Amino acid sequence: MELREAISGRRATRAFTSQPVERPVLQRLVDAAIQAPSAVNEQPWDFTIVRDAALLDRMSVAAKAHMLEAMKGSDFPRRLHENLENPDFHVFYHAPALIVISVRAGDWTAEHGALAAENLMLAAHAEGLGSCWIGFAQRWLETAEGRKAIDAPEDFVPVAPVIVGHPAWPVPPVPRNPVRLRWIG
Repeated sequence: MELREAISGRRATRAFTSQPVERPVLQRLVDAAIQAPSAVNEQPWDFTIVRDAALLDRMSVAAKAHMLEAMKGSDFPRRLHENLENPDFHVFYHAPALIVISVRAGDWTAEHGALAAENLMLAAHAEGLGSCWIGFAQRWLETAEGRKAIDAPEDFVPVAPVIVGHPAWPVPPVPRNPVRLRWIG
């Protein structure tokens, strides 16, 4: 797959088949993630791959409860509240795998995680897989309970929870807003 095709074709996938993603494929995704740049070549990543459906179910319930509590009195769109209040809504969309990218706490933590996550998601697309960064799980994973669920090292922060699986159907292109661009010089 050409780079432009991967960049233009990668989309957030939220519907998956039940087909598992094999270990060697998941390993290739992590191998792509660690090729991301990092400040002073620190390479501060730690990865947890969860393929246990029962654990993902428990994590979904806990993450939903955490987000509902955090959103009380907030101006989050009503549809987000409705999703989280729906007992049938699964924050991981029943994907067969969750890859959590944790980063050593310090400067550029979020940036390091985001760079690795984008590489991982592009690699997933190149493998014919779908992926999606799950913001609903992110804050719960930072709690003691969330960190314990993924066995996160003490000095690392869970930054990017990315689900991966075989798409149930093709995700259509998403229209892009016109670019906001200024040229100086």
